[in-house]
Amino acid sequence: MLAGLALTFAFAVQAADLPEIEARGALKIATEDDYAPFNFITDGQPDGFHKDVLIELKEYATKFKLEQSILPWTGLLASVAAGQYDVAITGALVTDDRLKVFNFVAPVASAQHYYVKRKGDDRMKSVADLSGKVLGVQAGSALLARLPELKTMLEQTGGKLGEVVEYQSYPEAYADLANGRLDYVINAVISVNDLVKTRGDVFEKGQAVSGGGFVAWPVPKNSPQLLEFLNGFVKHLKDTGKLKELQLKWFGESFDNLPDEAITNVDQFHKLAGL
Repeated sequence: MLAGLALTFAFAVQAADLPEIEARGALKIATEDDYAPFNFITDGQPDGFHKDVLIELKEYATKFKLEQSILPWTGLLASVAAGQYDVAITGALVTDDRLKVFNFVAPVASAQHYYVKRKGDDRMKSVADLSGKVLGVQAGSALLARLPELKTMLEQTGGKLGEVVEYQSYPEAYADLANGRLDYVINAVISVNDLVKTRGDVFEKGQAVSGGGFVAWPVPKNSPQLLEFLNGFVKHLKDTGKLKELQLKWFGESFDNLPDEAITNVDQFHKLAGL
């Protein structure tokens, strides 16, 4: 998918910037519905952290309305890169490859990758114990893109990365983990915490398998004024205390040391994340 994004970007000349969005009167937003606690469905309606964020954005944006479309994750970023949507407001993680296609609004959450296993599976007590085990991860995700970090960690202990199985969504991966088809799944810390909170009878959180990272909203490279507008919105959420309130509500913790700046290149990202 990442290679496809780079190819798509070559044709993304139609991506709208802020003046065009204001002229047509609508910001086209892509979200997903299967990535709790960021975006999910309750009784047929969107729910989660970004549902509440969009309520705030609706009040903040005085010159246009919001048009939200719910898409499968595997096609979401490509649709934004192609200019079909103006921004993805979802739990996207910043990666080197994505920075070739997108700029990212100032982060709204921290993201470090952890492994999750079946509760009581004593075969895996540390990262070293993951050697040769079968792991599940979402196709096209940042977790997949950063697996080389885990590979290096395992090699340093004399181990090796096992079979990698890619899934269209994390609920599918967790189902296979629960029934024994996988040994462990890798996801961002917030999602792992949410999983263990809601299904602690089935799953157990392991250790970190990556360096630091950020959850942020991707905007096409050729939409700099939209990037600036959304960065101002995140600053507004911070200044009013609303971002901290929503972090505590949905993540169970706040992230008070997130960068205030948009992330636009790989060197900047590595410096901010301490990679």
